[in-house]
Amino acid sequence: MIRRRRPRDTGFHASTFELLQADTERWQRRQRAGRRWALWGAVLGVLGALVTQAPAQWLADGLHLATSGRLLLAEARGSIWNGSAVVVLTGGEGSRDAAALPGRLTWRLRPDWRGLQFTARQACCLQGEVGVLLQPGWGGYTVTLAAPADPGGTLGQWPAAWLAGLGTPWNTLQLGGQLQLASGGLRVQSNQGRVQLEGTLALTLQSASSRVSPLPVLGSYRLELNGADAGAANAVPTVQLSTLDGVLLLNGSGQWTGARLRFRGQAEAAEGHAAALSNLLNIIGRRQGALSVISIG
Repeated sequence: MIRRRRPRDTGFHASTFELLQADTERWQRRQRAGRRWALWGAVLGVLGALVTQAPAQWLADGLHLATSGRLLLAEARGSIWNGSAVVVLTGGEGSRDAAALPGRLTWRLRPDWRGLQFTARQACCLQGEVGVLLQPGWGGYTVTLAAPADPGGTLGQWPAAWLAGLGTPWNTLQLGGQLQLASGGLRVQSNQGRVQLEGTLALTLQSASSRVSPLPVLGSYRLELNGADAGAANAVPTVQLSTLDGVLLLNGSGQWTGARLRFRGQAEAAEGHAAALSNLLNIIGRRQGALSVISIG
């Protein structure tokens, strides 16, 4: 007769095994959760680095796209938040014309509760610090140009020869003189492709000259943009061109309707200067006798 031996009590019961298994599963879940959090931390770290260390070239690329390659920030350095570049005007894609301003433009970009605050300085051309606020919105955006600290509202001044970088007809005209931009504050709002403007902007060309005219000075001129009054019914921004002084007489007016500019103007020579200004009048617009008609839009 064979006696069966009773199994030895090891002290390891089923309930103990279940507890160990539960502990193991909890540990594995925590390990998986830890890996997920580590992965998300790495992703957020990379995104944070991209945001805080975004290169200045990103801003240069955006401006190139927005202006169809006509306004460039060349040799961009630093970050999108604090950077500098050489400002260049060109004739756009495929053009060989280009003109750069002396020195470097420096900028600072900061987010705040209103949107993005952009401030810029350039020793050669800007009057102190120029500030622009960009506010994104549903279906559009709002850009506000702060009124300058200068009592005369001057934002900056540039050599008129810089315009030659835009190509035809500016490279033919080869203007001399000084461009001055002034404003009492300007607000541009785009909503679903429709543009609205409030405020004022004035561009003055002082002591203008051109290589296609033998005269040393043609005159001084002003182009004014006057935005519609806020809340005014059916009001549209207007554009006015006038002659301040000189032998080349320019005048005209237009309206900014939606996203389009419609402008009609004319140029003519002061009495006794028709021959000296004939070539210039042929370039400015369409000749109608003694007049040169300017038409945009």
